Amino acid sequence: MQRFAVLTLLAVAACNSGSATQPPQARPTPRPPTPRPAPSPAPKPDAGVDVSGLGPQETYVALCAPCHAKDAKGGAADHAPSLVNPTFLESASDDYLRKSIALGRPGTSMAAYGKAMGGPLDDARVDGIVRWLREVGATPATKKLEQVAKGDALGGEKLYTEYCRTCHGDAKTRGEAVHLANVQFLQLATDAFIRHAISVGRPGTKMPGFGAVMTPQQMNDLVAYIRTLGGGAAAVTLLPAPTGKEPLVLNPSGKDPQWKSLRAENGVGRYVSVDEVKKALDDKRKLVIIDARPPSEWMRAHITGAVSIPYHDMKRLDEVPRDGTWVIAYCGCPHHLSGIVVDELRRRGYTNAAVLDEGINEWHRRGLPVVAAEGVASPLPEPVPHRHR
Repeated sequence: MQRFAVLTLLAVAACNSGSATQPPQARPTPRPPTPRPAPSPAPKPDAGVDVSGLGPQETYVALCAPCHAKDAKGGAADHAPSLVNPTFLESASDDYLRKSIALGRPGTSMAAYGKAMGGPLDDARVDGIVRWLREVGATPATKKLEQVAKGDALGGEKLYTEYCRTCHGDAKTRGEAVHLANVQFLQLATDAFIRHAISVGRPGTKMPGFGAVMTPQQMNDLVAYIRTLGGGAAAVTLLPAPTGKEPLVLNPSGKDPQWKSLRAENGVGRYVSVDEVKKALDDKRKLVIIDARPPSEWMRAHITGAVSIPYHDMKRLDEVPRDGTWVIAYCGCPHHLSGIVVDELRRRGYTNAAVLDEGINEWHRRGLPVVAAEGVASPLPEPVPHRHR
């Protein structure tokens, strides 16, 4: 839309560039029109990202920047945290960074990008991103972290309720900040890592350092309580990886859906509600549902009938029929990655394309039909509050 707006302004400027007060000019003798060659067909866009040919920074920009921003300072979508905050990098080991990229944060917008989990990155590519983050952040993991003594989780719960829950949520509700109840986070983060974050905070963010207002024992109590938030979640066995041959069109002989309304962005209808999509499926309407997340997330849970066409590899969009069939894309951001897919569809001339408002996490939270791997929590925690973009 931004590119369209710029082109429109340029066109208007060109139309208005002449002056209405110029004296009339003598009209030249008409000449026969010069034959123009037929326009060449527009080159077919390459909607896939072959990361094997990209360097670490380019790989980061292609896969991570949509949420964590090009400078890795976070905030591009769904309150994604900064990956180069100095107090984070000084305390996060390379192993922590590697596994966070490869294994993701289940139930959040952070998918697993490692190939072993169905993502697009092999170990070497993950290592390259880690090295690039160290370089751009200019902070090696050299901080010697304090050992954490045994804490009292009951006392820590009171502190967490007073100081932390508003931003970090709890086992049932996500907040704007890092979800400390996420099982994968709790498996990767050491007590010393958590204690360091509490003590020094994250400069430049809403997270202050509490080392000046809490005693060492209170911080130990807080760490002890945070450890209880995971709830002993069961291990997840992923679904089989998508084959790329799953049928695209649901209910191919059905009627087109009739949306009551599409929430607009910049004056153009763009978002369709969870309720309306659910009704369209119940009424056996004809449509395509695209899961825009990395395949690793599709393998955890996806809307029944959704096909995996990730934002970083959109080659299967070539198969979308050009007969007016409605296409709905979703992600967990809840709009950003699905928006990339919808923008690409509209660029190709598909006008009947929209984003599932609030994304799959809202769908899953309500207990609507999903295909889920064994061990995936249902319903999901309440989603993170966010501002519509």
